[in-house]
Amino acid sequence: MIAGVHYIKKPRKDGPPCWYVYAYRGGPQIARRIGWHRPTLSVAELRELIAASKPVTIEPEPNLRLLIRAWRPASPDWASLATTTQKTWGSALDRIEEKWGNTPLTVWADPRMTAKVVAWRDSRADTPRGADIGVTVLRALLEFGRLRGQVPINVAARIPKLYKLGARAEIIWSDHDIDRFVQAADELGLPHIADGVKLAALTGLRRADLVSLTWDEILTHAIKKKAAKISKGKRRFAVIPRIPELDTHLEHLSRRMRKPGVNNVLVNSRGMPWSGDGFGTSFNRVRDHAGIVHVDQETGKTAAMHIHDLRGTFCTKLLRAGLTNEEVAEIMGWAPDQVAGIRRSYVDQSAIVRAIGERIRGAV
Repeated sequence: MIAGVHYIKKPRKDGPPCWYVYAYRGGPQIARRIGWHRPTLSVAELRELIAASKPVTIEPEPNLRLLIRAWRPASPDWASLATTTQKTWGSALDRIEEKWGNTPLTVWADPRMTAKVVAWRDSRADTPRGADIGVTVLRALLEFGRLRGQVPINVAARIPKLYKLGARAEIIWSDHDIDRFVQAADELGLPHIADGVKLAALTGLRRADLVSLTWDEILTHAIKKKAAKISKGKRRFAVIPRIPELDTHLEHLSRRMRKPGVNNVLVNSRGMPWSGDGFGTSFNRVRDHAGIVHVDQETGKTAAMHIHDLRGTFCTKLLRAGLTNEEVAEIMGWAPDQVAGIRRSYVDQSAIVRAIGERIRGAV
């Protein structure tokens, strides 16, 4: 008997049964016989059987590409990421798929893959922040697979970062930096982008929250803004005290031309709300025109200043207003030791320098 061939026996009233022979269950009929015994197929029928047989399909071995497809965009884990994170991580995923997509998942069960990932990170050392994001995204992808039984371990866990300027909470824009930015914005005919930089320095809001801030969220003594960024699976409310400088700036912003129905605090030259990418592109253009960079005091290396670094500027304003490290940390969503580092570097040090200057002037 040939494996897979399907026989059906139907009795007849006036003689031996009728046999119907099919290439496989549900497949085409290849023979019909009448007789007491299961029929033997002829050469011609065997050829017909071979022609009609199901093609043998070999399931591909699961690889990293299949895991990526399961994670993006179908999983709730991916859907929970902020839109800006999805964009950044999506670009990193494309690079991961290009590099590792065909690698079987069984390979990712080998702890020696950690060294491979580190070597990949080091090969991109000329763009350390991008290299670190790549490892971060790979770690999240493998964790997604680990929790679903696709890989037993996460070989990208606990890999340190290359980006030495990663603790950007201690990088701030000085008043001089902001003045240069405003001047460059005027030179390029982009004064509305300077509005956003000043607002960021006076509120500590992230880019996504800056461009979506509405006048309804400006309260008498504070700004209450539902953050665009998801933290620990939730969107938290940021409550930001209104300092006198902010009140003055808000009065200036209220006089900007707006299209009917536009309630955003920041608007572009057409009186329309900024998109996050539109604001970011214009910001980068003005910053680069002004040549505003951060210089690492230890290494002498320079790095472009980010919108996010204006949060540090707002932190110094709160500290100079007399708030404690713990109070500022609560407002900023930072750890108190990060705030303490800014106090030492930019507030206490400035006060010491001013005091020394006053003593010198008094002695001459």
